[in-house]
Amino acid sequence: MKYLQIVSLLAVLIAGPALAASHQDRIKGPIAEPQEVTRQCLQCHESEARDFMKTSHWNWGLVQEVDGKQVERGKKNALNNYCTSVAGNEQFCAKCHAGYGLTDVDSYDFKNPENVDCLVCHDTTGTYVKGTNLAGYPIEKVDLLYVAANVGRPNRDNCGQCHFYGGGGDAVKHGDLDSSMAYPDRNTDVHMNVEGNDFACVDCHATNNHQISGNSLGVSPGGRLHIACTGCHEGEIHSQSRINAHLDSVACQTCHIPTFATNLATKIWWDWSKAGEERQFDEKDEYGHHTYVKKKGEMKYAKNVVPEYHWYNGTAEGYQRGEQIDPEQVVRLAYPLGDRGDQEARIHPFKVMRGKQIYDTRFKNLITAKVANDGGYWVDFDWDKAARLGSKAAGLPYSGEYGFVETEMHWRINHMVVPKQQALGCLDCHGDNGRLDWQKLGYPGDPMSNPDWARSH
Repeated sequence: MKYLQIVSLLAVLIAGPALAASHQDRIKGPIAEPQEVTRQCLQCHESEARDFMKTSHWNWGLVQEVDGKQVERGKKNALNNYCTSVAGNEQFCAKCHAGYGLTDVDSYDFKNPENVDCLVCHDTTGTYVKGTNLAGYPIEKVDLLYVAANVGRPNRDNCGQCHFYGGGGDAVKHGDLDSSMAYPDRNTDVHMNVEGNDFACVDCHATNNHQISGNSLGVSPGGRLHIACTGCHEGEIHSQSRINAHLDSVACQTCHIPTFATNLATKIWWDWSKAGEERQFDEKDEYGHHTYVKKKGEMKYAKNVVPEYHWYNGTAEGYQRGEQIDPEQVVRLAYPLGDRGDQEARIHPFKVMRGKQIYDTRFKNLITAKVANDGGYWVDFDWDKAARLGSKAAGLPYSGEYGFVETEMHWRINHMVVPKQQALGCLDCHGDNGRLDWQKLGYPGDPMSNPDWARSH
């Protein structure tokens, strides 16, 4: 049993029977399949299941405004520069779907409550594990009766199964979310520090009828359920008025998250164009990560990363599946909106993921390549076949001609908040070697070096 599972199990035992007493006598065995658990849950919680079936965790989509249009966008139809797309890969990707049996988004019955996976969010034993390439089903050795009898409030391990390990591994995707955040020390994160505040994810990501607040730019650039630090930290937060004055233009995260990926390296570059090459040596970086894998291509990782800073007004835009691109330019898959003149915008820290991915050279749109299972690139190492099958699954045309284009994707940095003594100081931004690119942010230079100009603008 993994260390985190042992800790979770101990937490249940220490808490005693009160944690799950309401379910010990309610769940009856034997249980032959996960849907049997859900059927028993529905006897008391049918309305909760119906509420959950309206969420993006179930539908993999959210109706939102992107580029001035109302669209349904989410994991099921967004593109990224990691494994690129769900289309044609649903059985593999469904490890992070809160349901059972998802092999095809178009044919899946999203109206069937019996396929809702209650356990993935409510397991308190640390023993519930979804299987790789099992369409959202748990691995066979999971004791479903034991898990179902010990359900409780979602904890960090529940959320972390997907959000710590997204993109193909621990710390790969977000940069500020990885397994070190399951039981972090104070220097890793003051909010989730197990010896201090010990927040669970849902303490900040509050829920209403199973709608969890907060959105990722990648899948929900037009989402409006954002969380603000000022929800808890209000008024004159700092003792120095000069620092409080920054709140009109600088996000709290900018100063209080000096770096991300502080314990584990995160992926910052993925070049799919190099995949398929036969290389005779094992390439690893200083963090122990493979920098080349035949089925994935070249990759780069970084640790203690200084964020990139952009204006952000709480909304974003992103590439919509099927849109034409300019292959001579870097394609922006998801990016924040806002500028210096926007009263709602603040300077915010971001991880920017960069790479190269496949596109149709004639139709000039990004391709949703099939990578997993029959006909997938990871099986046959045939880009033409992978592009044809993935495009068909996504309902996109495919010309039979493909190339690779550079892309970038912005990820907001909100976690790994350090103790206030470690927050950025004045010279970190305004010193001779300050970290902010003032011209990129719309200033002719550091406004502190020309206070007359700053006051007049």
